[in-house]
Amino acid sequence: MATPPRQPEPERGALGQSRIQLGAALRAGSDHTVAALYAITLLLVGFGLIMVLSSSSITSYVADQGFFGGFWRQATFAIIGLPLMLLAAAMPVSFWKRWSWALLGLGIVLQLLVFTPLGVEVYGNRNWIQIGGFGAQPSEALKLALVVWIGAVLLKKEPLLGQMRHEIVPVVVPGAVLVLGLVLLGRDLGTVLIMAALVLGAMYFGGVSWKTLGVVALGGLLAVIFFVVTSPNRMARLFGHAAGNDDYSGLGWQPLHGLWALAGGGLFGVGLGGSKAKWSWLPAADNDYIFAIIGEELGLIGALLVIVLFIALAAVLLRVISRARDRFGKAVVGGILVWIVGQAFVNIGVVIGVLPVLGVPLPLISAGGTALIACLLALGVVISIARDGSDYQAELAAADGRTAR
Repeated sequence: MATPPRQPEPERGALGQSRIQLGAALRAGSDHTVAALYAITLLLVGFGLIMVLSSSSITSYVADQGFFGGFWRQATFAIIGLPLMLLAAAMPVSFWKRWSWALLGLGIVLQLLVFTPLGVEVYGNRNWIQIGGFGAQPSEALKLALVVWIGAVLLKKEPLLGQMRHEIVPVVVPGAVLVLGLVLLGRDLGTVLIMAALVLGAMYFGGVSWKTLGVVALGGLLAVIFFVVTSPNRMARLFGHAAGNDDYSGLGWQPLHGLWALAGGGLFGVGLGGSKAKWSWLPAADNDYIFAIIGEELGLIGALLVIVLFIALAAVLLRVISRARDRFGKAVVGGILVWIVGQAFVNIGVVIGVLPVLGVPLPLISAGGTALIACLLALGVVISIARDGSDYQAELAAADGRTAR
């Protein structure tokens, strides 16, 4: 019997290819690293929504937004950010390499908007833009653009690495200096410190020499000292912290009430929703000091759970770095690791009184739409690199198998 002719397969258009890429991003399958990234991210975001609901309910009600005002706002940003994370994860790594310069340029343009009539000042920092009822912090998007750009530059200059001038130009000068300078013009030193750590993290994991890292770190430290001693407000914060923040009516109010909230939680906490500090006693209870509310309501157990989740995220990101195909992946994931996990521990250090008040939120948990979306996009890029790293490891294993035969 004659075999019927084989029907030609229909051609896949752009829509079909995008569906395949998105499906690949969603299929964690046997790749436990990608599955762990999704799981930890969703746990942190879900936990953050619960705590934003609890910590913002009173202030939202007082502001005539109802008890759920802050929660719905944060949930809206999560609904926007999670699909964007999936879209970023679906992109091939080549996309990020190809568009790195354009992304950095766009980030710089957005940051420049804070110095136009669209810019607004919040707590003394001019680092926000307001368009109608929509507010955003461009420096959060600039963090992601900067780390992707650094990875692309280090990959391009790979044959020249080891020579200090090529490791510094253009990554540090003019790149990082320009970007950090724009943010510092808005007087947001806390964000600048996180971005500086991000740059060093990307350079370290990208394979830059210790000599260059030492020179850059020393230069950054001297710059921080200069900007602290030339600002009376920053000096007051620093010396107030060193003195134990006993200025109850001034700069010590927030740190003291944060510590009291933590102490009031004990081992198991006062119960979800039972915080006293959120009744207008603790400024930024749903933002920079949400960890204090976590400790008060869920106790030491809840606080340690948050710390364990960030440690687990760090471990997974280190695994992604070890499996990455090239210097680009290692640098980008390393920078994002320092950004998200490093910022988390800086925030926690501020709340428990180890560090002076720096004004940085707890990533993926604190209220703040731009910060949440930027972190989710960054983790989407990490998942894209992790998927590529899994393919790379499979290729290496296949090559080893052919060699053995």
